Amino acid sequence: MANSPTPYFKEFTSSEKTAGIILVCCAGISLILSNSLLSESYIHFWHTTFGFSFLNFDMHLSMEHWINDGLMTIFFLMVGLEIERELYNGELNPLKNAVLPIAGAIGGMAIPALVFILINYNTSTINGFGIPMGTDIAFALAVIALAGNRVPASIKIILTAIAIIDDLGSILIIAFFYGSHINLICLSIALGIFAILILLNWLKVYSFLPYIVLGIIMWFFMLQSGIHPTISGVLLAFTYPFGDGSNKSPSIKLQHALHLPVAYIILPLFTLANTAISVKPEFITELNAPHSIGILVGLIIGKPLGIMFSIFTLIKLKIVTLPAGITAYDVLGMGCIAGIGFTMSIFITQLAFSEQPIIQSSKMMILIASCAAAIIGYSLFKIKHKFIKE
Repeated sequence: MANSPTPYFKEFTSSEKTAGIILVCCAGISLILSNSLLSESYIHFWHTTFGFSFLNFDMHLSMEHWINDGLMTIFFLMVGLEIERELYNGELNPLKNAVLPIAGAIGGMAIPALVFILINYNTSTINGFGIPMGTDIAFALAVIALAGNRVPASIKIILTAIAIIDDLGSILIIAFFYGSHINLICLSIALGIFAILILLNWLKVYSFLPYIVLGIIMWFFMLQSGIHPTISGVLLAFTYPFGDGSNKSPSIKLQHALHLPVAYIILPLFTLANTAISVKPEFITELNAPHSIGILVGLIIGKPLGIMFSIFTLIKLKIVTLPAGITAYDVLGMGCIAGIGFTMSIFITQLAFSEQPIIQSSKMMILIASCAAAIIGYSLFKIKHKFIKE
């Protein structure tokens, strides 16, 4: 893994740090409003239904669903473009640079999921195993920024790469495990459109319009198919022309165009809508339930344990080496910060559960666990000089 961040990496992480701070503020505001005199009106606002009917398809969805199923597709489009860039022209290229973060990401997804499954074995909430698997890039980089120069540059690069690979893993988990009843006709149409998009890429069609029009149609039929529609954003990203990878290439231009709206509009709206939690006794009681304990242990213990185990196993096997200046202590601190799940964890909660006490208590525990992971990771780097001679 390179020690010097690329210009693209610096630009990406800079905006993500600010976005992370904004998301913390949005979560706080939403929780305050949800438990104030305005609670009923505020929560009702996010459940307001609007939409349209098209042929035999009913598109009347709540405000929350339009954000989670619609706007978040744009977030996944940007994530897909970022993954594509990292693979072609970023921190994951060449392939040898990707081995260490891929190993960290796999361990950091597998162990939390296994912890959740063990705690929830033989219960109705075992379907939530995907909740503690993700890492929130924006929050993680905000914490890294607060820790300052105690965090080596290579750790920032590895953590960002792990978070990006986590996103890809979460996308696959959503696609394979969190679909509802599958409508094969609609799914076939969506995949047919995906094939057309691949053809457009192969023909080197660089115009944005056909991709966005076909992307919207693919999203519509993916929504009707039972597969979560946000997957269409990733599929669109992987078919959109990458070109030569310069600032003028279609993929990079689109990624730049999306970054600010996603960071400062879409993710804050997602945060406001999904943290509209009125703290009720039944939700607090559920914090002792297996699903809540699984989320807490998965994010705070499972994440750092999984990342450290997989990375140091490869080091022991002499497959990879740590970048110069990086210690096991740094990897531990990074693993703790990777336990900040937030966006993807909340997103999967909405897909995994249907009962409100379970959903709301899961969101509360995600917030608690993510804050704890942030504090632990931040503290480890701030007191690093007491344990590591710099």
